[in-house]
Amino acid sequence: MSATAGAARSSALARRSTEALAEGGLLARQIPAFAPREAQQRLAGAVAHALDDRTTLLAEAGTGTGKTFAYLVPLLLSGLKAIVSTGTRALQDQLYHRDLPRVRDALGTGLKTALLKGRANYLCRYRLDRAKGEPRFSTREQIGQFQRIVAWSGRTRMGDLAELEALPEDSPLLPMVTSTADNCLGSECPMWTECFVVQARQRAQSADLVVVNHHLLLADLALKQEGFGEILPGAQAFVVDEAHQLPELAAQFFGESLSARPLVELARDALSECKDQPGAMAVLQQPVRELEHATRALRATMEGLPTRGTRDRALHWPAFDSGLDAVSRALAALRDALAPLRESSPGFDACHARALDNVSRLARWTGAGGVGEAAAAAREDDVRWYELSPRGFRLQRTPLDVSGPLRTHREQSRAAWVFTSATLAVEGSFDHLSTRLGLQDPETLLVPSPFDWPAQALCYLPTRMPQPADRDYTWAVVDAIRPVLQASAGRAFVLFASHRALREAAELLREEGDWPLFVQGEAPRHVLLQRFRESGNGVLLGAASFREGVDVAGEALSVVVIDKLPFAAPDDPVFEARLQAIRRAGGNPFRDEQLPQAVIALKQGVGRLIRTERDRGVLVLCDPRLTQKSYGETFLDSLPPFATTRSAADVEAFFAAGDAKGQP
Repeated sequence: MSATAGAARSSALARRSTEALAEGGLLARQIPAFAPREAQQRLAGAVAHALDDRTTLLAEAGTGTGKTFAYLVPLLLSGLKAIVSTGTRALQDQLYHRDLPRVRDALGTGLKTALLKGRANYLCRYRLDRAKGEPRFSTREQIGQFQRIVAWSGRTRMGDLAELEALPEDSPLLPMVTSTADNCLGSECPMWTECFVVQARQRAQSADLVVVNHHLLLADLALKQEGFGEILPGAQAFVVDEAHQLPELAAQFFGESLSARPLVELARDALSECKDQPGAMAVLQQPVRELEHATRALRATMEGLPTRGTRDRALHWPAFDSGLDAVSRALAALRDALAPLRESSPGFDACHARALDNVSRLARWTGAGGVGEAAAAAREDDVRWYELSPRGFRLQRTPLDVSGPLRTHREQSRAAWVFTSATLAVEGSFDHLSTRLGLQDPETLLVPSPFDWPAQALCYLPTRMPQPADRDYTWAVVDAIRPVLQASAGRAFVLFASHRALREAAELLREEGDWPLFVQGEAPRHVLLQRFRESGNGVLLGAASFREGVDVAGEALSVVVIDKLPFAAPDDPVFEARLQAIRRAGGNPFRDEQLPQAVIALKQGVGRLIRTERDRGVLVLCDPRLTQKSYGETFLDSLPPFATTRSAADVEAFFAAGDAKGQP
C-alpha cells in the first residue's frame, strides 16, 4: 500500500472515530447521558492511526477522558481481529458486560465478541466429580458451599465461577473444583467435550474481539498457553488498558515459582487417582505422605524469617537447607513411584509430569539447575527469593528485565499495539515505562484530564509534619487531618504506606468516634466499599490496594489523604535487585527507578478523588519531603493542575463554598 493510500485510509478511520464520539454523533444519539469530550476524540484519533499503520502507541489519558470508549470505537470500526486486555477481572467484566455492548450497539457493528478468563475462573467438571465424597471439608460452611457449587454446575452455561457471588475469592474449595495447567488432563480427560475452558477458548478463537486480563495475555505471550494454543491466532491489534501494571506482572509470568499449596495438591491428586487403580495405593501412600510432611516441615524451618527475602538469606537460616533437600528427595521419590503408573491413567501421567517439573523448578531455584556460562548468565539476570504466608511459602525466580521478551513477542505479532492508562508519564515524559516495556521510539500522546481541577479540587500540604521515619509520624498524620475531616464531615479515604500505620491510625480515630470507620482487613474489599458508600459520612482506611481500581463518585468521597510518598518497600527483594542492576550498569537507581515508580503510584491514589465533572474534593499529602526535598517538585509537577495550600482554613473555606462534593 502506498504512503498516500495509507494516509487516506488512516485519516478515514480517524475521521469516522472522532465523528462517532462528537456532538450529534452515533454515541451521543444512542447512549443516554453521553457527553462529547475533545480529549476523548483526540485519543480515538491517535488509536485509529496506530491501528491503520500497525504502530505502537503509548497514551496517558487523564481521569475523565473516557478512554474505554476512545479505543473501543476505532477498534470496532476498523474490523480488525483484536485483543483488549484489562488490569483485573473486575474491570474485564465491566468492559465486556457494560461498555462493549453499548458501544457496539451504538455503532451498529456486527462484530463477534468474547470474554476469556484464565482457567482458574472456570469450573472443572472432572475435578468436581473427583471431589464428591472425599472427606476434605473442614467446616459445615464448606460442605454447604460445595453443595451449592454442585447444584450450580447443573445449570450453568459458561461455568464462570463469578456467577457464584457467595463464593469467596480465597475459598479453599476452589482448587478442588478448578484445574491448573499442571493438573489438567487435556484431551485425555473423559469430560473434554464438556470442558468450560475448552468452550471459552473456542468462542475466543472464533471472535473478532476478545476481552482478556493481563494475567491471561501474559500467559499467552510467555507460551504458557495451558495447552490450548494462542488466544486469537492472527490478532491484528492489541489494546493494553491499565498498562502501568504490565511490567510487574510480566516479571511474574516470565519467571517461575514453587509454592507449598501446589505441592500438597500434587500429593493429594496422586492419592485421589488411586481409587480407580488397584494396587496403586500401596505404591504411592508412603511417597505422598513424605512429600506432605516435607512441605510442612520446610515451612516450619522458615519460622522467624522476614516475610520476604532473598534465597541467600534463607539459605543462611538454620535447618532451611536441609528442609529443601527433604522436599527435593520427596518429590524425586514421588516422581519415581509414579513413573510405572503413567500408562494406567491420564491422571497418573499428569501427576508424574507435575512431579518432574517441580523437581526441576526446585533445582533451578537452589542454583543446582544448570552449569556453565549460560546458567551463570541467567542467574545474573534474575533474582531468587521467597515469600511466606501464615501456613505456606512461595519460592520465586523473577527476571530483572522483561523488556526483551515483551519486545520480541510484540514484534513477532506484527500487530498494532496501544498501551494506555491514566498514569503512565512522569513530568510529561514516557521514558520510564517505555524502557520497561521494551518500546523504541513509540508514538506518544498525553491527554490531560478534562476536569476543571483548579475549581473542583484543592491540594493541602500540612505544616510542621515530622519526618516519615519518626516514631510519632502516624499520630501527626491523624492530628493533621482532623480539621479536614471535620470540614468535610468525613467522606474520606485515608491511604497508608504500611499496614502497621493503618492499624495505628484506626486505633487513634476509633477513640474519637466522630465518623463511621471502615478499616481494610476487617471485611472483604468490596464489602468495605459498599458500606462506605452507604454510610454517607464514612472514613475508610486502606493500604496500597486502594490506590487504584476503586471508583467512588459523588458525595460519598470528598477527601483523599496519603500519609507518605509511595516509594517501594525496602523489603522487596526484586525491587532491591533491580536497583543494584541499574547501579552496576552505571545508572542512578533513585532517578531511574525509585522516583518514577513512586510518582506513578501517587498519581493512582490521587486519581480516586475526582471521578466526574460534578465532583469536588481535597487531596491531603502529608509527607514533608514534598516541600523539603528537590524531588518533591517532580511529584507535584506530575499531578493535575490544582491549587495548593498549607492552611487548614483554606480547606474549610473550600468545603464551605461548595457545600459538598457533587453539588452544583
